[in-house]
Amino acid sequence: MIEFQNVNKSFAGQQAVSDLNLHFAEGAFSVLIGTSGSGKSTTLKMINRLVEHDSGMIRFAGEEIRSLPVLELRRRMGYAIQSIGLFPHWTVAQNIATVPQLQKWRRQKISERVEELMALLGLDSTLRDRYPHQLSGGQQQRVGVARALAANPQVLLMDEPFGALDPVTRSALQAEMTRIHRILGRTIVLVTHDIDEALRLADRLVLMDGGRVVQQGTPLSLLTDPASDFVREFFGRSELGVRLLSLRSVADCMRPTPGLALGEPLQAQMNLREALSLFVARRCEILPVVDETGAPCGTLYFRDLLEREAAHEVGA
Repeated sequence: MIEFQNVNKSFAGQQAVSDLNLHFAEGAFSVLIGTSGSGKSTTLKMINRLVEHDSGMIRFAGEEIRSLPVLELRRRMGYAIQSIGLFPHWTVAQNIATVPQLQKWRRQKISERVEELMALLGLDSTLRDRYPHQLSGGQQQRVGVARALAANPQVLLMDEPFGALDPVTRSALQAEMTRIHRILGRTIVLVTHDIDEALRLADRLVLMDGGRVVQQGTPLSLLTDPASDFVREFFGRSELGVRLLSLRSVADCMRPTPGLALGEPLQAQMNLREALSLFVARRCEILPVVDETGAPCGTLYFRDLLEREAAHEVGA
């Protein structure tokens, strides 16, 4: 869907990205991560030409981006940022409808699209006529994402979209984005400095430093097969076991026969890091597991998680 070939960009003589070669697959959730000043936000902004690259080639859906009118290119890409940028004197519905209105959609079609996206993002219909200042930070961010998706873009670009939110709201929106990606299958490119957020969301990780790609691949490959000491240190040697747990689900580790465990059940699709936290909070040794329908499907043992983490630490 998006391809960089030998792309370079500098600002006032300072190189921001150097000889960048990247490929973002169609339908993938790709995450750019790296140190401050690594070039990740510049890379994202070059995709929709908010920043123009100096040399090299960037292709979108097989077309060189400079062969396309800027407005046409940007209307094929949704864009969500940390500051959200909602129009303060427009209602929720009007903000979501921004791009469809520019594209002169029929009024009924716009109204139906607004309703559809509010439901998808978990926004109550009573919020439709409210203004941004009447919403919580999490609700504002959801409206921002809905606006970015309103015109059915081929790609969704997200630059630190959840950085200003509290941890609880941030976690809820991360889960929401995973669900939306699963439903819509959109190509998503997200920039973050948060390692745990990157591991939670990404199909494919791109680690940058000094304007260059240090390593790219699946989250699991970067954790278990780091290409350099920098990669190893970036993800944290001492936290490797816990971070690997975040890449596995309860279903991967549970014992398939439902036992006699008591307590609030774990969801089979929950990751093992979340399950570990619940074991500690509930001070128990065994918990039942249910599937998406709520039917019992297995049992998870606390000691199984500890043995798995210990094995990773020994391997590291």
